Amino acid sequence: MKTKSLGSIFGPLATVAGVAIGHLVAALNNNWQSPVISLGNRIIDHVPSWAKKLVIQIFGTNDKLFLIATILAVVFVFSIIVGRAFMTGKRTLAYALIAIMAIAASWAALLDAQSNLFSIIPALVSAGVTLIVLRWLSQQGVSSDETGLTFSRRDVFKVVGIIAAVSIAATGAAKLLAQKASVQVERIKIALPKPLKFLPNPPVDPALTTPGLSPLFTPNADFYRIDTSLVVPNISIEDWSLEIIGMVANPRTFSYAELSARPVFELDDTISCVSNEVGGPLVGNARWLGIRLDDLIREAGPTSDADQIMGYSHDGFAAGFPLAALDGRDAMIAIGMNGEALPLAHGFPARIIVPGLYGYVSATKWLTRIELTRFDQKHGYWISRGWAERAPIKTQSRIDTPMDGSQLPPGRLAIAGVAWAPTRGISKVEVRIGTLPWREATLGPEIAKTTWRQWWIDWDPRKGKYAISVRATDGDGQLQPEAYVPVEPNGAEGWHTINVEAF
Repeated sequence: MKTKSLGSIFGPLATVAGVAIGHLVAALNNNWQSPVISLGNRIIDHVPSWAKKLVIQIFGTNDKLFLIATILAVVFVFSIIVGRAFMTGKRTLAYALIAIMAIAASWAALLDAQSNLFSIIPALVSAGVTLIVLRWLSQQGVSSDETGLTFSRRDVFKVVGIIAAVSIAATGAAKLLAQKASVQVERIKIALPKPLKFLPNPPVDPALTTPGLSPLFTPNADFYRIDTSLVVPNISIEDWSLEIIGMVANPRTFSYAELSARPVFELDDTISCVSNEVGGPLVGNARWLGIRLDDLIREAGPTSDADQIMGYSHDGFAAGFPLAALDGRDAMIAIGMNGEALPLAHGFPARIIVPGLYGYVSATKWLTRIELTRFDQKHGYWISRGWAERAPIKTQSRIDTPMDGSQLPPGRLAIAGVAWAPTRGISKVEVRIGTLPWREATLGPEIAKTTWRQWWIDWDPRKGKYAISVRATDGDGQLQPEAYVPVEPNGAEGWHTINVEAF
């Protein structure tokens, strides 16, 4: 194999080794990030709102995986250019391109939350390893006066194997270090405090007898995750604290032990992402355990002109909601979810839950600070990107089964789904099949006004094609609007409709 072709192989090989070693180095310190993650964080910070909305619509909860894959694809193309330049004698150009990559990654690292000057070390190590490996690869061939440096297929397989082994070992070691440094074991050992009064045990779940219907409570492993963090933070409860600052008379700081020693209560609540399209999956119901937020804010003593509660995440995200939302609706600092300590992906050690508000203004995960402020002085992450300041969850209903596009076999079946209007509840759900009149559905148990309700009807379809629609009426008697409204700036509206064919 000749020199011109080698650059397209050696450039990516050297870059893979550099990224892997940089990832390993980043795992040595909880406040350092892999260069790829730091670059991804900056893209998230600056990507237009319409682009993020589009990615979520297409990829859903895989939006972060898509972003990382895109970054790696760009780095791969860049590395081919570097490799070809290096192997064809244009080494000054190759050095300059590697330097540009190092500067970009270092800049991204310095802007990460919890960063300091030493946060650039993983980026610099990645660049240095890339250069060292590239130089080493260029010395492994056989010189020829006529063709320059040449490699046999055996030589190429050998170096590919060596680099692959080193990269896999480095990535594996980084994962082990992250697991060792993570709080997963610590979290599992946590004994959650007992509420003064337990909520009643849930009723028998209708989903057990209706295949395809969403369960009454969404299992933690299936609960949707939408946030701006590419990597789930590992926060030890020994290092964690919660500050309440800003426009307050009595600033407070709590350790995890101090916070969890306070009285706790249980809350059944459905939360939803504002990016959830009509009929979308970005909604879930859970039984939360936590500390009353209104008690904490009352003790801090907000000043008379404060009107916003801003929550700050460990990763730098901020979300603010009205102080007036602490109106007795059981807003909490949650530390438990469905009978266990908060999963890492859902905000461990603590997050905010405010019934009736979309998560982009209220549900701050990995919570480290609460600030009392004003809407005319500070904006949360998404508000400055064009989304609405006030974000009550709209009445929505969804058909879970049958699925859109289904081909239905002969026989009786169930049309079923869920509807939600947190804090208002659901009083009625209706289903329309084709041009037939609306039918009122059977409602599942109402465990709280803050949760979704399951619904279903029986149907024995005749052969043909059908459009099936659903609409809900909330507990205040307000019918869910029919006209479609897009998710931006304050949540989608419209009746969920599917198309099926019966044989």
